[in-house]
Amino acid sequence: MIAASQTNKNNDLLYQIALTLVPNIGPVQAKVLTEHFGDAASIFKASIKQLSAVENIGEIKARSIKNFNDFAAAETEIDFIEKYNIQPLFMTNGNYPKRLLNSYDAPVLLYYRGNADLNAQRIISIIGTRSNTEYGKIISEKLVTDLKAFSPLIISGLAFGIDAIAHKAAMQNNLGTVAVLAHGLQTIYPAQHKSLAKEMTLHGGVLTEFTSSTKPDKHNFPRRNRIVAAIADATIVIETAIRGGSMITAELANSYNRDVFAVPGRITDTKSAGCNYLIQNNKAILLTDAKQLAEELGWQMPVVKKKTQRELFIQLTDDEQTIVDILKEKDNVHIDELYLQSGLSSSAVAAAILNLELQNIVLSLPGKIYKLS
Repeated sequence: MIAASQTNKNNDLLYQIALTLVPNIGPVQAKVLTEHFGDAASIFKASIKQLSAVENIGEIKARSIKNFNDFAAAETEIDFIEKYNIQPLFMTNGNYPKRLLNSYDAPVLLYYRGNADLNAQRIISIIGTRSNTEYGKIISEKLVTDLKAFSPLIISGLAFGIDAIAHKAAMQNNLGTVAVLAHGLQTIYPAQHKSLAKEMTLHGGVLTEFTSSTKPDKHNFPRRNRIVAAIADATIVIETAIRGGSMITAELANSYNRDVFAVPGRITDTKSAGCNYLIQNNKAILLTDAKQLAEELGWQMPVVKKKTQRELFIQLTDDEQTIVDILKEKDNVHIDELYLQSGLSSSAVAAAILNLELQNIVLSLPGKIYKLS
């Protein structure tokens, strides 16, 4: 039964991937077809007449589907997914980001490696120039630090400048952070951010709609930007020239009816010209600090529960105490980090965590993340 279940799962995935590879079928058409037929397999099994009858498909697109025969490419992608523990998220998957799904041109299939909840209660996209000033760096770091109390998931694009600053600041503040990529997961662009991306898979993740071998071609970046804009509650622009990817993302966020915020700068500073333009033309709300952002989005300050002194009256083993000491340093810690910092064997860590859970000292979170209760 297990083998049969896995086979069915892979068959479903085969057709889902294949749907994204059919010529003349983009995200909008793929989404319409999936909603009409219910699943990807049924799309390929439908007749030309049935496919042509679907709104905005027609005979040419129908024949593209019926003539598609490159299922070997989809099988290669499945091999990559299984080898590197990638999560394929089809639009009908419960873990698919719901905010993104509400946009008309959402990808029908995403590839995700990470442990952050893409449907977190609060999600913010932070974007900006690749060549930031010291002002932009300070503002970005302070904003993320001050948002820590609200525990938002921070989204950006892994680019140089503001993107990388936002990702790093999120991890420094124990916040989840996800990079949306303009290429497949076989590579990382820019290459200088390979170590950053690797660290993010333990403290958030990397996400893309592109198959593994897709290169970071220029035309992929606007497609990436629409995900950055649509997956979050709001987009914050921190330093951008009057032209560039950040301006495209801001325009896209507006088109998806998302809130857009921009940090103002000096009128003589070209790095702030785009932000000032967005504010002046009512395409963004002037942003001054995290408190204002929270008020604008209707976020309530979380109620902080007083910690009990239960642990004072419990006798812990040396291994258990080691785990507790590590968890005291951070809000959330991945199992791999516990192995690394404790120096204990995997079995010793597992035994210690189990005992701590039974004593209600440690809580287990999705993605093999642990925290003190």
